Amino acid sequence: MAHSVLALGAAVVTAAGSVWYLPALADLRAGADRPASRRTGAVACLSGWSTAAAVAVLLLLTDSWWPPCAAALAGATATTGLWTRAAVHRRRGAREAARIWAQLGWSGPPERSRTAFVAVVLTGGLVAATATAAGVLWAHGQDTAPLWPAAATSLTLAALALTATRRAHHREHGAPARTAGERTT
Repeated sequence: MAHSVLALGAAVVTAAGSVWYLPALADLRAGADRPASRRTGAVACLSGWSTAAAVAVLLLLTDSWWPPCAAALAGATATTGLWTRAAVHRRRGAREAARIWAQLGWSGPPERSRTAFVAVVLTGGLVAATATAAGVLWAHGQDTAPLWPAAATSLTLAALALTATRRAHHREHGAPARTAGERTT
């Protein structure tokens, strides 16, 4: 596929991503009015979307695959690190809130998990993209072996996302989540 077609696709996806990066910009502009986890998550979001924009530009400017791939890898690494840091901040904030609610003698507000839903949606997209790429390669008579690691990764992520969703559903509706060794009859 030509670099210009991929650059156009990356630019369109980046423009469509404004539903995520514009609220992230608003969170950063709010400054200390937002919790640290939300500000760090906003930086992670902006890092990811700016990486996609940089890859689009590099695809237009170079004929080689190395600069866009290197930029994508560096951006993905930075975004993952920032997202992990935001998750740590979020967990600390949840523990602090639970401690404060416990001091008041209340159980606190019920916990809602949007993260599990987003994980399922994104993982489903990854599985669909891998299957589509395999189908296109197979239809053109090309080797699909390079897609096996991506397929294994996407199926593993799908299993993890479904497990997280099931556990979140149990927590939200009061049913205890089963442990790994527990069986149902």
